[in-house]
Amino acid sequence: MTVGYRRDFHPRKPLPSKTAGNVALDPIDSEILRLLREDGRMSWRDLGAAVGLSANAVSDRVRRLRQAGVITGFVALIDPAAGGRHLEALIGVTLARGTDSDAFAVLASRLEPVTEVLHLSGAPDYQLRVACRDTAELDALLRTLRNRAGASDTETTIVLRSGPPA
Repeated sequence: MTVGYRRDFHPRKPLPSKTAGNVALDPIDSEILRLLREDGRMSWRDLGAAVGLSANAVSDRVRRLRQAGVITGFVALIDPAAGGRHLEALIGVTLARGTDSDAFAVLASRLEPVTEVLHLSGAPDYQLRVACRDTAELDALLRTLRNRAGASDTETTIVLRSGPPA
């Protein structure tokens, strides 16, 4: 397959459309971001072919998006169940008076079962997404949050499934 440049693309021509902070995103940038969300390991060649640009042109756009802070990094998405963590839960955490919010977030993010830490407005103060091996590990995690991390109250919801029904 031959990949060519789009005729309407000119690197010095300002790119219209919506903005992300100070960066103007055109429809090609938006499509690049969508594709990278689906597969962050997509090759420059395949990414370029999907949006009608050369590998070099799409690489330059991704570099610009990274430098501007639109793309902040690349991650590996892990299936907790494949690693033996079959029990997923959401834990609402209300911090005890005097607990440093940032210190709590750092400590919580370092606990092995915790996969996501969200700081919320209102109550509760935080929501944690966790993946545990079993209820015993979930119980130990809840005790750690209360006894070592500064949680005054927790409310746990077990995740039955995520995403659309299969």
